[in-house]
Amino acid sequence: VRSGVDPEDADAVLQVAAASRLDYADGLMLLDDRDVTQAVRAPAVVAHVSAVSAFPEVRRVVVQQQRDWVMRHGGRAVVEGRDIGTVVFPDALVKVYLIADAAERARRRARDPEAAGQDVADIERRLRERDRADSTREASPLRPADDAVTIDTTHLSVDEVVAVVVGLVAEAGE
Repeated sequence: VRSGVDPEDADAVLQVAAASRLDYADGLMLLDDRDVTQAVRAPAVVAHVSAVSAFPEVRRVVVQQQRDWVMRHGGRAVVEGRDIGTVVFPDALVKVYLIADAAERARRRARDPEAAGQDVADIERRLRERDRADSTREASPLRPADDAVTIDTTHLSVDEVVAVVVGLVAEAGE
């Protein structure tokens, strides 16, 4: 979005992705050393995520960037994404697939600073649209890995989800 390229232009998007440097440090998502932690969830970005991530060449670049980031951190990290367990890290020791009712996800998103003032029903509609687009795309579709543990977080607090995941890691011996 910041580059101004047409999000439907696969070649232009690929050039931007290949030239970009992603990092995550001190709780901040960084793009070319600029804090984009909140910006990545802004409506202008979210509106284009599914279209951009459907380009196989762009996915390959981003997947490699994700793998490189984990390797820079000693190969041990907690990462999240819609294809982390199926494409990015298919051999991960622990894979978790989090689900929640769309209405609850929309309520949670509405509490995020970048969603301030947005209608919860609109947020839910956009979440459902993105889920549908991501689940049906050819490149890296949204789906749980065969060996992932599915956790329905609809009625769980963050602390409860963390406890379940930490328990899974402990069981795996990590």
